[in-house]
Amino acid sequence: MYIIGRYSSLVAHMILFGPLYERVLTWSRHPHAEWYLGAMSFAESSFFPIPVDVMLAPMCLADRDRWIRYALIATLLSVAGGLAGYAIGYAMFEAIEPWLRQSHYWDAYETSRRWFDEYGVVVVFVAGFSPIPYKVFTIAAGVAALSVPGFMVASLVGRAARFFLVAGLVRAGGERFESTLRQHIERIGWAVVVLAALLIAWLMMRGQ
Repeated sequence: MYIIGRYSSLVAHMILFGPLYERVLTWSRHPHAEWYLGAMSFAESSFFPIPVDVMLAPMCLADRDRWIRYALIATLLSVAGGLAGYAIGYAMFEAIEPWLRQSHYWDAYETSRRWFDEYGVVVVFVAGFSPIPYKVFTIAAGVAALSVPGFMVASLVGRAARFFLVAGLVRAGGERFESTLRQHIERIGWAVVVLAALLIAWLMMRGQ
């Protein structure tokens, strides 16, 4: 209880994610918000580190009647970006391999190759739906020369399942969801930072 109390007190004096959340909400109401969502969805599937949900959720909160449209944009552009990641892996892996080895994605990449050998396109669906870095699996699918039609179908189903679920939950939660998110955004944000730091530290220790 003491640790939890100290953590809550520390968070109260380190306001960072609240203003960022408010800014993203402002962007989500921008006349070109759909273009930003599409560009982010495409980039996140091959190289961009920020998940699409960060943009998708506030947009659905800002205009709940268009949640299906937003989820569809995120899905289609994400699959297109995944195909770009596949092309990178298929044609240019030798060029990006040194960077990949130096990044924290290398362990995930090696795991994805083993999973491809055992489970095939099912891995793409799981990566598309889950919090696993989808971009790593799109590149690995290209390196493994996975069937392009199978890759695209698995990506479409996985990405659609994830984005329509997120958008639907936000649509259903409405103002209650937004109120809860606003209230706990600092704790949620800093918890993610701490978990990310622990994950990076664990990967570094494994690499030694």
